[in-house]
Amino acid sequence: MNRKTIVIPALYLTLLSAGVTLSAGSARAHCDTMDGPVIQDARIALKKNDVTPVLKWVREKDEPTVRASFKEAVAAAQKGTKAKEAAEHRFFTSLVKVHRTAEGAPFTGLKPAGTVEPPVAAADEALASGSSTELVKIVTDAVAAGIRERFDRVVEAKKHKDESVAAGRKYVAAYVEYTHYVERLHQAAEGHAAHHGGPTGTKAPHGHGDAHVSHGH
Repeated sequence: MNRKTIVIPALYLTLLSAGVTLSAGSARAHCDTMDGPVIQDARIALKKNDVTPVLKWVREKDEPTVRASFKEAVAAAQKGTKAKEAAEHRFFTSLVKVHRTAEGAPFTGLKPAGTVEPPVAAADEALASGSSTELVKIVTDAVAAGIRERFDRVVEAKKHKDESVAAGRKYVAAYVEYTHYVERLHQAAEGHAAHHGGPTGTKAPHGHGDAHVSHGH
């Protein structure tokens, strides 16, 4: 697999976990949407009457559940439009739920088409176009802004860190947030972020493990 295909999604996930907002609204899971890649393959499977296209999205041990739901959806196609649509929706829901569960990620129901975060949509558009230029710009601009914001905060706090204990603690909090943020970005660039759910089980960076910082983002 090309290294870029690993680094960019991992970096985006770390941006989310670090509290960087790339667009308005809360981040949504790409595979939960009706126009996401999982549902797209599910529609292809139904059209071909062949479950194979969706099996790559689930673990081998979950195949029986997906196959049963698919079989029900196919059978319902003979019972009229309403029955067909209801069965297909159950199939989509079951498939995505199984997929998300395998990732250790929450599933709160299918989301409407068009609710994918812009950076994730840009990731798909990059694959479709064969160029990562715009995607790289979106992500790196957000990274740069996040670093500058935290850097400026530390620099300002550093000017007053020895004026009082309170000022010193304010500096330490800003410093810890700044260094943790940069470290998470670096780890993501090295491919250590967890898929969809963000980093899990990540230990506190060396030297700062005892500090508790509320990011407030």
